[in-house]
Amino acid sequence: MDQTLNARSSETASKQRQPTGVSLREPTLADGGGMWRLARESGLDVNSEYSYLMMCQYFAGSSIVAEDNRDIVGFITGFRPPETPDAIFVWQIAVAESMRGQGLARRMLEGLLTRDANKDVRYIHATIGPSNTASQRTFRSLARHMGVECKESPLFLTSHFTGEAHEDEVLFQIGPFRD
Repeated sequence: MDQTLNARSSETASKQRQPTGVSLREPTLADGGGMWRLARESGLDVNSEYSYLMMCQYFAGSSIVAEDNRDIVGFITGFRPPETPDAIFVWQIAVAESMRGQGLARRMLEGLLTRDANKDVRYIHATIGPSNTASQRTFRSLARHMGVECKESPLFLTSHFTGEAHEDEVLFQIGPFRD
């Protein structure tokens, strides 16, 4: 594992308020329903419960669950794009209202990077709408604390969406974490 990444992660963890008793782990099938409920409660674009089960089954290595007293208080769903195998694409991040403002989202992102299965990950990618300032702050904060770049470029334009009105989605590329 990259010692620079470990040192920065430890340093970052000690500087932010840590939610006590919260553990991070790979999701299992048993977590799918809880993740779906938290997505609804968090005001995310909610996908079918099936999609959360699928993420737990097939993309557990690039996803994470935060648990407090056996309650799911946060999660990240993500995957490793075949076209960019050195990246994790973060699809959704949810944090329970009671846990917000404590650095849990950034801690989960860092947790993904420290897993052995992701030791070759050099970048985190995510798309974020212009109105989602909380997610923008999270990813910019991660880049700052890890000492890496945060590149932003338009990816999915309003004109690409054919259903309900949808704002542009900007691609955030964080990294490289390892050279």
